[in-house]
Amino acid sequence: MRGNLLDLSAPLVMGILNITPDSFYAGSRASNVETAVERAGQMITDGATILDIGGYSSRPGASAISLEEELDRVLPVIEAILHQFPDTYISIDTFRAEVARQSVEAGACLVNDISGGSLDDRMFETVASLQVPYVVMHMRGTPQTMKLLTSYENLLKELIDYFQQKVYQLRQANIKDIILDVGFGFAKAIEQNYFLLKNMEVFQILGLPLLAGLSRKSLIYKKLNIPVSESLNGTTVLNTLALTKGASILRVHDVKEAVETVKLFQAYND
Repeated sequence: MRGNLLDLSAPLVMGILNITPDSFYAGSRASNVETAVERAGQMITDGATILDIGGYSSRPGASAISLEEELDRVLPVIEAILHQFPDTYISIDTFRAEVARQSVEAGACLVNDISGGSLDDRMFETVASLQVPYVVMHMRGTPQTMKLLTSYENLLKELIDYFQQKVYQLRQANIKDIILDVGFGFAKAIEQNYFLLKNMEVFQILGLPLLAGLSRKSLIYKKLNIPVSESLNGTTVLNTLALTKGASILRVHDVKEAVETVKLFQAYND
């Protein structure tokens, strides 16, 4: 990223920064540039390697917003963070090719696409032209419809088939650095999420880094019957399990705790 090689032999932490009024976890929202920069600084201090900035809430049933509104949310934040912390690696969390393009031009150096290119047919060619790493996630439908699309005949096989096709398309587009995200919580029922986590190591057959996005999701707080604000402990447990299954990147709201989890996991394996 930005001409530097990131070594994923040791897991990294990606901090979530939502420039939205309606993301499912209130603690991740930044309503203005100043708050976003302050949060970014704390995440960097706490050990985040990458900051993932999103301006379009992907929680189930979230309201759709225009391209212009998404750009208005994320671009000033990317520019302000890089002005304050110029060496930061910023990921843009978007399924829109134009948002990806303008964000990378503003200084982002990774594209994190929840739709795997399925919601914007210009995404792959755009990422190829930008020559940045790309996170391809599995989802069905849109954030507005995905809760209705949880029927699978063979979940693991269908996801492996999906990623094989996407990786082939990405390689054909000359995209070199690809990260896989199985999409916990996206078009998957709670039991399916746990089945995926239990079997996540099978995706290593594709030979690409795995990103685990489990932080404070409904598979934690609904299973424990607690509010999302109390789901940090459960997040740490599932992040630990994800590391045992081969996760290279933990995408989290709570960076300090995730960094500690990685350090202890590495100490255990040394």
